[in-house]
Amino acid sequence: MKSAEYWIEKLQLQSHPEGGYFRESYRATESIQAVHLPNRFNGDRSFSTAIYYLLKGEQFSAFHRLKSDELWHFYSGSSLTIYLLNQEGVLVELQLGDDFDAGESFQLVVPANTWLAARCGRKDSYSLVGSTVAPGFDFIDLDFANRQDLIKEYPENTAIISQLTQPKPRK
Repeated sequence: MKSAEYWIEKLQLQSHPEGGYFRESYRATESIQAVHLPNRFNGDRSFSTAIYYLLKGEQFSAFHRLKSDELWHFYSGSSLTIYLLNQEGVLVELQLGDDFDAGESFQLVVPANTWLAARCGRKDSYSLVGSTVAPGFDFIDLDFANRQDLIKEYPENTAIISQLTQPKPRK
């Protein structure tokens, strides 16, 4: 198995504000006009976007949500645990990976406006995955969780929220 550093260099990955490393690998040249999108969008969006995303063993993707659906894909390394917290406060843990006998899947869907966090399945490994977003990703649609606000809204999930958020909110 190749190392995390190999993939970071080979794929020209850069630090991501939610944690880990990424690089946009695709952005559709055509876009959807804002008038044809749901009201939650405040401008035109590409039809679709895709990124490579890598987490090293100790890193995590902090709780965040997007205004679009997101399809995650597994590529290499350890499985990735994805934590979804829906608007009713139901927490679901999904496994993205290649061990189907252990309940892992090559692809997982994260519905729009669902809180999402992720971490590598093994501390001594990495998870190389991808994410496809439609309508396409725009940083204006990225909402980072505020630890205190999320705990106040979903107190039954305090432990996992505390583990997978930053102590101070990101701007």
